[in-house]
Amino acid sequence: MNILCIDIGNTHVHHGVLCDGTTIESGQIPTGDITSPVLGAPALAAALRQRHVLHGISLCSVVPRITQQLVFLLENTGLPIHCLHHNACPGLAINYPHPSEIGQDRLANCIGAQVLSGAPAIIIDAGTAVTLDVLTSRGYEGGIIAPGLGIMARYLHEQTALLPLLDTNDLMVSTGIGKSTLDAMRLGCAVGFAGMIEALLKTVLAQIEKWGEGKPSVFATGGTAGALPISSAWTKHIRWEPNITLRGLEEVFRRAHDL
Repeated sequence: MNILCIDIGNTHVHHGVLCDGTTIESGQIPTGDITSPVLGAPALAAALRQRHVLHGISLCSVVPRITQQLVFLLENTGLPIHCLHHNACPGLAINYPHPSEIGQDRLANCIGAQVLSGAPAIIIDAGTAVTLDVLTSRGYEGGIIAPGLGIMARYLHEQTALLPLLDTNDLMVSTGIGKSTLDAMRLGCAVGFAGMIEALLKTVLAQIEKWGEGKPSVFATGGTAGALPISSAWTKHIRWEPNITLRGLEEVFRRAHDL
């Protein structure tokens, strides 16, 4: 069955058509365009239906103000829709005191990890914010939230008089010491950000070891995860899965509809 999966983030909407765990087609659009009849989800669904037979829609959102409007628009497709949230994530137990606080994308990531490796697992999602989420034999345990690379770059620019706005897609520096303001900022963001990820990962791994859960699988996803200059000592343990959120959305749709 072909399921249209939609992950609504703060900056971009990641979407894809998945069938039995395989991503047939994927892409992204700016979040601000998602409800546009010309550029957004209704147009997307119409275009995809011309190329694929769709059997349902599964979505998660961290932008509540547009979720209800989007669901209303998608209902016009006539396709069954599953909206993932803490009360609608079959097969994922939640070991967390306030489940309503959990971002829907974080739940989707853990369901994706369930399918790809089972527990225990850590999912690093490097987007507007960076999240590390933990899946154990007890279910979703919680995690860590930290500033994303883009937030770091914008903050340096907005909170200073002279520092320019960095392009986070251009952070390569040939030496370990910046010989210009731009290179110094690139090093600070790229190396500092990667070091933050390593430190956070080390903290989470230590806690999982205390719980006696065994060695976890570690997945990375998100717009900046693939470009991080993380040391080889860590990267060999990290599995890059750009569509893990969509994989989780497909799986939760199947579970919700007993497929």
